Amino acid sequence: MIPPRHEARINTLLRPQDSRMSALIVISAIGSDRPGIVQALSGAILSRDGNILDSRMTVLGGEFAVLMLVSGEDNAIARIEQDRESLEQSLNLQLSLKRTRQREQGVRALPYRVEVVAMDHPGIVHDIANFFSGRGINIDDLHTGTYQAPHTGTTMFNLHMTLSVPAEESVSRLRDAFFEFCEARNLDASMTPHRNRSL
Repeated sequence: MIPPRHEARINTLLRPQDSRMSALIVISAIGSDRPGIVQALSGAILSRDGNILDSRMTVLGGEFAVLMLVSGEDNAIARIEQDRESLEQSLNLQLSLKRTRQREQGVRALPYRVEVVAMDHPGIVHDIANFFSGRGINIDDLHTGTYQAPHTGTTMFNLHMTLSVPAEESVSRLRDAFFEFCEARNLDASMTPHRNRSL
């Protein structure tokens, strides 16, 4: 069981990749948290010759949620689609499936990691997302959470974000503008190059 408010991203290959694995599907699942969900869901995919390429799993409140990118031969992916209802019943999860394709490479961009800590209040995620989207900067990954500060018990908010900053963007000016934006809102922030985008 994954502790509440803790997110885990795993990149697990259940089978070696080969040239026949051309089809991709995104699977999202949600259900009441309990031990063994990951084992049961990954086993169901493996038994249908699916290969988990990427996944994110978390517990929100009392609910377990997972998002997976699965590859396989077309007939294997079709079998997962056909078995959705039976899988929902056997796993006691709500499943959503959507076929996809490899992400296309757009304009050359530099990966940066943003971290923010502040006293929790409404609108932090919206304001930060608006700051970057208004500058044409894509958010590739976003994790947020809250925790109780030691001693005071104040509810604190934290944010971890990965950005794709266009290569032509002045990073120094962007960083200065972001820090000024955060200071005006009492947000403690950092913005650093993201060395490994797969983490």
